[in-house]
Amino acid sequence: MEIKRNNYLQRLIDKQGNHMIKVITGLRRSGKSYLLYNLFRKYLLDNVTDEKHIVYLALDAEENKKYWDSSILNQYLLSRIESDNDNYYILLDEIQNVNNFVPVLNGLLYKDNVDVYVTGSNSKMLSSDISTEFRGRGDVIHLYPLTFKEYLDAYNKDKDEAWNDYVLYGGLPYILFCKTDEDKADYLKNLYKETYLDDIKERRKIKDEQLLNDILDVLSSSIGSLTNPARLTNIINDRYLKESKNRQDNLVNKNTVDSYINYIEDSFLVTKAQRYDIKGNRYINSPYKYYYEDIGLRNARLNFRQIDDGHIMENIIYNELLARRYNVDVGIVETFAKNSDSKTKRTNYEVDFVVNKGAKKYYIQSAYRLTDDEKTEQEKQSLNHIEDSFKKIIIVKDNIKTRIDNDGIVTMGLYHFLLNENSLDE
Repeated sequence: MEIKRNNYLQRLIDKQGNHMIKVITGLRRSGKSYLLYNLFRKYLLDNVTDEKHIVYLALDAEENKKYWDSSILNQYLLSRIESDNDNYYILLDEIQNVNNFVPVLNGLLYKDNVDVYVTGSNSKMLSSDISTEFRGRGDVIHLYPLTFKEYLDAYNKDKDEAWNDYVLYGGLPYILFCKTDEDKADYLKNLYKETYLDDIKERRKIKDEQLLNDILDVLSSSIGSLTNPARLTNIINDRYLKESKNRQDNLVNKNTVDSYINYIEDSFLVTKAQRYDIKGNRYINSPYKYYYEDIGLRNARLNFRQIDDGHIMENIIYNELLARRYNVDVGIVETFAKNSDSKTKRTNYEVDFVVNKGAKKYYIQSAYRLTDDEKTEQEKQSLNHIEDSFKKIIIVKDNIKTRIDNDGIVTMGLYHFLLNENSLDE
């Protein structure tokens, strides 16, 4: 089975020789190693250079643990680079395992015939850290799990069947190699516990594992819902008071919950979407929405019990927009009107996503079903209160032909949106 990641491969190709360290980040098991070794390395061998001029190290392999010592790694890399006229391509997988790796990578940039590519899976490899550590010489590519189109292309079956699989088990590539539903579920549950949870606990020296689990349960149950650390703290403390007398004298505080949420974000399990006041043209600090970077992991966390079609579809649309490299916020539209007592009433309408890239901007509502005129008007209400001329779109699960109504609002089917990269501009 061939899994194509053409967009990511092209981005690596376009960045060749730009005198920057190309850093592939993202969720563990999302395909970073596959992109670097199977796809990019193959491209180099087929089109650019020979085996001698490619230096590849899988730094999570047992036989390569000696290179976790940065001085040993540096010596090895320098020994492989000769002063010939050809470029050398350094491909380092899971670079965060190396102690003090930044000086090694920065040192390679001083060589004119060296091009560096690395992968990383945790908070050390976040964009903000890279900008600081590499003094502006880190070029980040965030790799997401398979989009629905990538999944469908590899799945090679009916798209309705593929969708039913995708909304339940997500887009981590190995899912495509699991033969049964039981295998898929077991893989995700074991991966969640033995890879993501253990990584957070080990790297952050988590003292309260029960609190970490409780926060993950609440976040998993509330994708697409507004929340913040204070609300989560209240929910968890209320639960402790009801369920365990042992915790009454040791309730958690907001700062601890906030720190644990940051650790979860740093692992790339969830992403925080900020609220944006459309008319006021400003960000609102709180509350936020949290979405899972892979919906299968979210479902595995809840033991596949809470399959809310509407919120899962919203999460998948959000991930698709990020994979297309849009900036995505949660929007609100504030309106004021006089009521029957001549008092001013303020109403906030929610817009699921405010989406922009350069000069382009879109307002998007996710609506699983538009069952009748009342439901349609409800979904349109927030969009109708936006006074600018940027495109307004409702995405529905139904396989409909794209249409535009008298208010200028576009309604399109989910499959059309997901399977056509330029669907927002049509």
